Amino acid sequence: MDPAQFLTASGVIIVAGKGGVGKTTVTAALAVAASAVGLRTLIVEVEGKGGMSSMFSADGFAYDEVELIAAAADHAGVRARTITPDDALLDYLGDRGLQRISNRLVATGLLDIVATAVPGIRDILVLGKVKQLERSRDQDLILLDAPAAGHAITFLRSASGLADAVKVGPINTQAEDVLELLGDPGRCRVVLVTIPEETPVNELVETAYSLEDTVGVALGPVVVNGVVPDLVGLDVPPVEAAAAVGTRLLDGEAEVLSEAAAFRRARGRLQDDQLRRMADELPLPQLHLPFLFTTDVGPAELETLADALLEAIRNLPDDPAYDPMSPSVSASPPSGTP
Repeated sequence: MDPAQFLTASGVIIVAGKGGVGKTTVTAALAVAASAVGLRTLIVEVEGKGGMSSMFSADGFAYDEVELIAAAADHAGVRARTITPDDALLDYLGDRGLQRISNRLVATGLLDIVATAVPGIRDILVLGKVKQLERSRDQDLILLDAPAAGHAITFLRSASGLADAVKVGPINTQAEDVLELLGDPGRCRVVLVTIPEETPVNELVETAYSLEDTVGVALGPVVVNGVVPDLVGLDVPPVEAAAAVGTRLLDGEAEVLSEAAAFRRARGRLQDDQLRRMADELPLPQLHLPFLFTTDVGPAELETLADALLEAIRNLPDDPAYDPMSPSVSASPPSGTP
């Protein structure tokens, strides 16, 4: 499949996953990949942790947009911003000529009270701003780095709850607009991220069905982060492998190498089991990203991951039967899945 076609199948991609699976790193890599295929890309942070900015060797993000990758011959450009409920509320009031009220809220310290007066209003303020950005068409793609999986469900479900609870007025209008965005696969979809381990895979499967059942949002392919590659020759005894290349091992090296090979084979079997299980329980394509043997992800590592993403996207089915925008989780959840 053409990567540009895949990445522009909807104007907003919400990246979600269990904490610790590399969700923010995948968001950054998707941005680099999108920019590399000619898409003006905007990253939106909603938790404001600031971890992503260091990956681009940039200062922390703020409510105003910052440039991470300048537009050039080989990149369309990447910008980023953080959206907080307080800033979104002030922006909302200002857009409606209520600047004096917003200034008073800040001066009297009532801003937080207003933003928490109705359950779910904080999430709606953020999603409403994302909707506004999507409608502006100032970028080709918005990547939303969503909260961790458990909060992500509540975050995306907030619009439905508010629309049911508040039947009239601006809150209802905002909630309905957000529901329209989330329910339109041509405008928005969710990409879930996991690693090939049992607990993260379990949570991803549960999250996928919960999102489709309770939110109705379209799901894109699953990004599996930290996949170790197959290594040829792990079954060859170390002494034989050394002799084959004309060298000899020192005392104790054969035992250490045999243990390392056994560990790697076991890791590969566990990984393959989880990938197969996820494919059986969740009818979504998988995009595999390589395990990076480093704790520091910077521009070079993001380029590596972006290249891997683009290659994985190119390997997706390129035929009319496969629609990257469609809600793909249509089968019944596997036994034991809520």
